[in-house]
Amino acid sequence: MKIAFVTTPEKGGIDILLSGIASRLQAEGVPLAGIVKDLDHDSRFANGCDMKVRVLPAGPVIKITQDLGAGSDACRLDPGAIAEAVMRVEAGNLEGAKMFILNKFGPEEAAGRGFCAAIGTALEAGIPVLVGVSRANMDAFDAFSGGLATALAPQPETVLNWARAAVTSDAPA
Repeated sequence: MKIAFVTTPEKGGIDILLSGIASRLQAEGVPLAGIVKDLDHDSRFANGCDMKVRVLPAGPVIKITQDLGAGSDACRLDPGAIAEAVMRVEAGNLEGAKMFILNKFGPEEAAGRGFCAAIGTALEAGIPVLVGVSRANMDAFDAFSGGLATALAPQPETVLNWARAAVTSDAPA
């Protein structure tokens, strides 16, 4: 089982890192599955809680947050949009993928929903999984992964080296 995670102290750092990793791997010809944040989307809110994700390898882009108004501090995640993103990933070419990337193991996954089944399917198929995890969801991710996930330093070359080794080796990463 090849599963690794990355976390960063700065808000939005995981999204920037994993979107960049996905772009570089795709440029190298690595077939991908999963989702990354659409970095071309500018949030209308100061807290950045207005988000779109890109289904790998080539889209579509899905808005996964609801507009609750500028004054709301409630969770903006749109469960229907998350379900659509999950469905698109699961219906995509997971069998042809060499790497599964999930931008964020978030509240849905911490509750056992969201992309949990897709991660499991990828791992069962021998597809390496790379996940972004916030500090808030670290305990839930650790429980989900059974403590078997490799922690990666949040540096592009470190993450790329793990990913390249994971897709070219049958040995555990």
